[in-house]
Amino acid sequence: MNNQIDLRQQLSEHFRLSEFVDSGTARQLHIDNTPEPIHVERLRQLCLHVLEPLRRRFGVIRITSGYRCERLNEAVGGVSRSQHLLGEAADLHIANMEVGRKMFEFVRTHCDFDQLLFEHRMKNGCRWLHVSYRSDRGPNRHDARMMRV
Repeated sequence: MNNQIDLRQQLSEHFRLSEFVDSGTARQLHIDNTPEPIHVERLRQLCLHVLEPLRRRFGVIRITSGYRCERLNEAVGGVSRSQHLLGEAADLHIANMEVGRKMFEFVRTHCDFDQLLFEHRMKNGCRWLHVSYRSDRGPNRHDARMMRV
């Protein structure tokens, strides 16, 4: 990992890199989740193209999962080809189903994005919005789905 990265740096007007790399699991397991410069730039593009428009429309947004190194991704049970590994994805806290649906529709109709998943875990009622953006790996697919896990 690149320890020269300043985790306090602003990626955009309202988002800092630290929001995308901070992880309770990483702290607990002593995992260095510091991204490489390419991941930082991809996170910056995600902020500019998806998260800033969402922030302007809905107010403060809480990132629950952003960049994940391979070891952290494995520790949290992430899929092996997760865009979190590439610095292209973030999971957002959703206060309730109504707000989640509105945020989903806003991104779907107003933003360029690669993947947009409104995920809802039936067992405990946990819900989040997974958003991703490809800035340098081909065109965005605009894959939007409501999912129950």
